[in-house]
Amino acid sequence: MIIETSSWGILEIQEDQIYVFNKGIPGFEDEKEFAIIPYENSPFGIMQSMSEPGLSFLLADPFLFEPEYEFELPDHETTELDIESSVWVRCIVTLQSSIEESSLNLLAPIVINPDNNNCKQIVLHQSGYQTKHKMKTLSAAGQLFAKGGE
Repeated sequence: MIIETSSWGILEIQEDQIYVFNKGIPGFEDEKEFAIIPYENSPFGIMQSMSEPGLSFLLADPFLFEPEYEFELPDHETTELDIESSVWVRCIVTLQSSIEESSLNLLAPIVINPDNNNCKQIVLHQSGYQTKHKMKTLSAAGQLFAKGGE
């Protein structure tokens, strides 16, 4: 399937790269379907709206930058996403002039069930995490940047 995007041009995606947010994401409740496209040889990926070419987010695997990142997924969220065994977690990256100055939203991760492609952005109330953890301050960031993001 070919999709047209404002930021990334024309992209070819597979059906299994389309993920569904049944309730949308905070601030974009009407946007339900997104393609998640990994950047090869990189800890990053793109989450592109299927209906709005101008709406995309940069994602990262938070555990690559902060291996001790942890939270408990509430039972009602596990049930809503129909999670039985597999789960992926990604966080939205806010870009700045350099990747080291950019930040990772650890307060509101995107939880993905790769078995059925359902996902949801979960706000971790009372977790101590913030929406803007600078990449350079995360425990494993130095190792990733030293390897050139590989």
